[in-house]
Amino acid sequence: MKLDKATIDALAEHLENCQLQARDTTKITDDHPDMDWEDAYAIQAALLARKQARGLKLAGLKAGLTSFAKMKQMGVSSPVFGFMTEDYAVPHGGEVKTSELIHPKVEPEIAFVLKRALSGPGCHMGTVLAATDFVLPGIEVIDSRYRDFKFDLKSVIADNTSAARFVVGGQPMKVDGQDLRTVGIVMEKNGQPVAFGAGAAVLGHPATAIAMLANHLGERGEEIPAGTLILSGGITEAVSVQAGDSVTLKVQGMGSTGLRFV
Repeated sequence: MKLDKATIDALAEHLENCQLQARDTTKITDDHPDMDWEDAYAIQAALLARKQARGLKLAGLKAGLTSFAKMKQMGVSSPVFGFMTEDYAVPHGGEVKTSELIHPKVEPEIAFVLKRALSGPGCHMGTVLAATDFVLPGIEVIDSRYRDFKFDLKSVIADNTSAARFVVGGQPMKVDGQDLRTVGIVMEKNGQPVAFGAGAAVLGHPATAIAMLANHLGERGEEIPAGTLILSGGITEAVSVQAGDSVTLKVQGMGSTGLRFV
């Protein structure tokens, strides 16, 4: 690590204030170009600690940069990971206040809910599927705190991978006998299709993203507890939204979920 604890805590406070006040900032590596990956995740952990100190509970975990094309573009070989607290959760069909966000975008995802804990190292797709209770449709609202949505990988990890809001719904589906690679999705904005894809867009199989998350946490002596909700990563490119928009995600075999921006 390159940064001391005081700097890490100050950066976490800065990024959270940007989130809570819906104001943007330049990427933090502009001022700390030597920070490393451990620094980035330490800032994210400090961000979570700040929220938990205010009484917020963890609502789930998430993976980001889960498409091979995006990883190649960013020059990395694995996804990034973040968390979701209860204040990010939107009820099925609920509203998101755009005044609380900077430049929101939506991503269609397949959400996993575990029946058994997962831990690394050595976690793989088969381990994930055996530990999965069910999957269901999820929409993640991302909202980078960085100006013009421009950032590098260390900055976005520190910023909790742009997490802002999420909704899950539809019909939970067991994974036994299902091929999540071929499960198709359609995301609509204001009744018009804006994104199409299939589960294979996420690392070839969305369970692979969950396995990578378990291995990432295993390196830090942590595990994914039973019952955890995990967003496995965007199946398509993110779509910008604004006040007045209504977004619906339809997933083959799992029904649909949606939210509105006001």
